[in-house]
Amino acid sequence: MQEELFIGGRWRPASDGARITVLDPATAETLTTVANGTVEDGLAAVDAAAAALPGWAATAPRARADILLRAFTLMHERADELATLIVRENGKALPDARAELNYAAEFFRWYAEEAVRVAGTVQTAPGGANRILVLRQPIGVSVLVTPWNFPAAMATRKIGPALAAGCTVVLKPASETPLTALAIAEILAEAGAPAGTVNVVPSTRSGPMVSAMLNDPRVRKLSFTGSTEVGRTLLATAAESVVSTSMELGGNAPFLVFDDADLDAALDGAMIAKMRNGGQACTAANRFFVQRGVAEEFGRRLAERMSALRTGPGIDPTVELGPLVNAAAVAKVSELVDETVAAGARVLTGGKRPDGPGFHYPATVLADVPADADILGEEIFGPVAPIVIFDGEADAVRHANNSEHGLVSYVYTGDLARGLRLAEALESGMVGLNRGLVSEPAAPFGGVKQSGLGREGGHEGLLEYTESKYVAVTW
Repeated sequence: MQEELFIGGRWRPASDGARITVLDPATAETLTTVANGTVEDGLAAVDAAAAALPGWAATAPRARADILLRAFTLMHERADELATLIVRENGKALPDARAELNYAAEFFRWYAEEAVRVAGTVQTAPGGANRILVLRQPIGVSVLVTPWNFPAAMATRKIGPALAAGCTVVLKPASETPLTALAIAEILAEAGAPAGTVNVVPSTRSGPMVSAMLNDPRVRKLSFTGSTEVGRTLLATAAESVVSTSMELGGNAPFLVFDDADLDAALDGAMIAKMRNGGQACTAANRFFVQRGVAEEFGRRLAERMSALRTGPGIDPTVELGPLVNAAAVAKVSELVDETVAAGARVLTGGKRPDGPGFHYPATVLADVPADADILGEEIFGPVAPIVIFDGEADAVRHANNSEHGLVSYVYTGDLARGLRLAEALESGMVGLNRGLVSEPAAPFGGVKQSGLGREGGHEGLLEYTESKYVAVTW
């Protein structure tokens, strides 16, 4: 298990010797410590990335692809080890960690395939005077900032396209979950990534470090996944140097269930959309809007399923719901539930934090939630499903779009025409139509409104790390 900074192909301590304490969320006990990077360490990583950039950008696309494909293979060979590491530092249940590991590895395979498809264009100018030749070139040194909730997938979703495009990277992982990022750096080095192409600098001094890197003229790209509040700050910082930005920010996903929906399928989808990573996902169903005719049955059956989940330390393979990431997360979820109950909601299951060590909170279903309840305006980031009753289609759309966020929406209906109509009307970058899972490496992932800028995944995710160069030529 690597515990130092990875800069220029070498493992090294922080320049001031500082360490980050990594906790096990299941017990709240110390798991280990890792190097706590300084501003100087961040800039040293930029030095290494800048030095490696010319050689990596000139590397043949097939050679870049081969390295990514080897990394994909190594991740699967070490799947048990990596999944266990994710559980230890993140807390999620082992089945969730294994699913994340598979998803994360797929980004390396997908972008291994995409690396050879960075195609330009050529055409005749409309007036016929010249040809328009458009080249796609790597944008340059890229700073990647990732969250704690998917420590493997959020790293590979950024590193994969950046390397495929010919960029070099500095990854600043969340301080709660640095171990997985360091393990991925080790895998990439073993797969053949040249020194300096991938640098990983964990730090609790995120603001000053990232700001210093963004103000370095050699840095031309920022990709950030995290809260909308932090995203706004980083956008302002990036604007000072006109750094290209991609951002996947907060979500507040509505989950719409109509009277004509297949309720069994809707409940299956709800469990996936709500309980993936214990609700600690930006794509998590956050607000359940259920049509009046099926609201009571849906709430009752969802509560039955939620209450049946086995909870405990995620490392136990029989556990389905692990702890939240830290004490602050538990306090926030508890406060939101208490406020909603005080406003008139009924608790169908859960609702009270259990005794004992660790950062646990039970699966919770709240019925009769007022349409103006504060919980509907917050990203819960926990295993809580608030249910609001609606009557007509227009009512459902109005409720769903009543948010500054617009990452993903979920719709369950037996009427395909209605489903497609809603997919167009809902203000979100993605829609799960009769599906509770939308994440897919081959698809463009991202939101509208204050849920982000740009797309990750798919061919679009690769283009985020390129610049278009136009050459006017006559022959």
